[in-house]
Amino acid sequence: MKLKIFISIFFLATIVTSCKKSFLELAPVSNSNANNFYKTKGDFDLAVNNAYSTLYTMYGPTGLVSYCGELMSDNATIYQVAGSGSITVGDRWAFRDYTINAANNVVNQLWMDSYTSMYNVNIVLDKIQGASLDDAYINQVTAEMRFLRGLYYFYMVQAWGDVPLVTKPISSAEAFTTGRTPKAEVYKQVIDDLTYAADHLTAPDKVPAPGRASKGAAQTLLGKVHLTMGNKGAAAQVLLQVYNTYNGNVYDLLPEFGSLWGPTLANKNTRESIFEVQYKGGANNPSSIYWPAFAPFENFAITRFGGGMNQVTDDLYNEYEPGDKRRDTSFELGYFKGGNWIAIKFQKKWKDSNAPIVNAAESCNNNFMVLRYADVLLMLTEATGDVQYLNKVRSRAGLPLYGTPGYPSAKFPTLDLAIEHERRMEFAMEFHRWFDLKRTGRALTVLSAKGKAVNENKLLLPIPQFARDQNPDLGQNDGY
Repeated sequence: MKLKIFISIFFLATIVTSCKKSFLELAPVSNSNANNFYKTKGDFDLAVNNAYSTLYTMYGPTGLVSYCGELMSDNATIYQVAGSGSITVGDRWAFRDYTINAANNVVNQLWMDSYTSMYNVNIVLDKIQGASLDDAYINQVTAEMRFLRGLYYFYMVQAWGDVPLVTKPISSAEAFTTGRTPKAEVYKQVIDDLTYAADHLTAPDKVPAPGRASKGAAQTLLGKVHLTMGNKGAAAQVLLQVYNTYNGNVYDLLPEFGSLWGPTLANKNTRESIFEVQYKGGANNPSSIYWPAFAPFENFAITRFGGGMNQVTDDLYNEYEPGDKRRDTSFELGYFKGGNWIAIKFQKKWKDSNAPIVNAAESCNNNFMVLRYADVLLMLTEATGDVQYLNKVRSRAGLPLYGTPGYPSAKFPTLDLAIEHERRMEFAMEFHRWFDLKRTGRALTVLSAKGKAVNENKLLLPIPQFARDQNPDLGQNDGY
């Protein structure tokens, strides 16, 4: 039944957005179909699923978080890659090479996707208020949608800086005159949304269904936001609430890193998962495509269609310490084609060897974890300076603990560098790296040393020229 709801959301999306679209991709509030739809609990259940389905776009292999989190970092590269509609190979290479301009079609698509997703969240928040429904249901839906809104704006403000802050459905006329909001105000809204979500969502062991936001997810994300804003005290406070409440009884590291990855039910929604995007392989399902998308473009021996996105750099692979279990679990070293070995590194965290072929590509069954418990532990060390949390992660990886004689202190002589290293190894290709480097103020130093043509201005994406053509008052980020 849940799968049928996910499938039918695309029909709903067509209903509520069938109008002339502005640069914000928002449907007018005067849309009669939208106004007449939101009446019953069944209507809102469908709309809530529609809002959650935006995760497939925002966290997809060619979504905002992937492009920024990996391709703009030192973890990933592109050799050959498939084009898509108006998006060219050059548009994609520009993220790798820091040669992005305002006319880049990927930037425009990411902007449109972000505000389309935001509309699907805001319409539920707008319509649920005052609905003739049970108060508990209204509070639950409101908290879930505010979690999603906080999550999306958190990544949008990191990608673009000042962005239009839209917290309700607006008309096309309003959209054409909506300016950018200073990032400090956007962050304030993010904190307000996530604080509300943390106060009103259910405990993680009582969520209505797998994949729905929980109190633990809101607290974890709120801790990350505080860290990003440089407030380690506030981050420590909320992250310790997660740890002290749920450690060992609801959340925990799985004994083996490899158990996190795979297409079976045993690999999904585990004790380590805090917030996870739900997929189901096969035709007519919201299936996972990370494995084929991140396979080499010409890799017809392993996948029917290799997208060529986010190929693994030698720099990432070579940073793993001897004996680190995570390296061989995470990467392939190449593949055979016509009896010849093609040496190229690519990820296998989302590998599904038995995935059915749909539209010439594997339709995989793997979920995608947005937040997992290892992140809580490593953020706790970052916020508190207490290495016990970091050492839990290293112990699982089979490595010498920080502070012991076997730790590679010559290479990572400070705790800050140790955390940076550990996060890179633990979350390789999971869309964290670039955001981590920006948060710690290390992006320019690290990426410049790796040969990236980056400067302070290029740590933000340009405002798309398409958006500025419609609304010149948006202005432009420096350097573009």
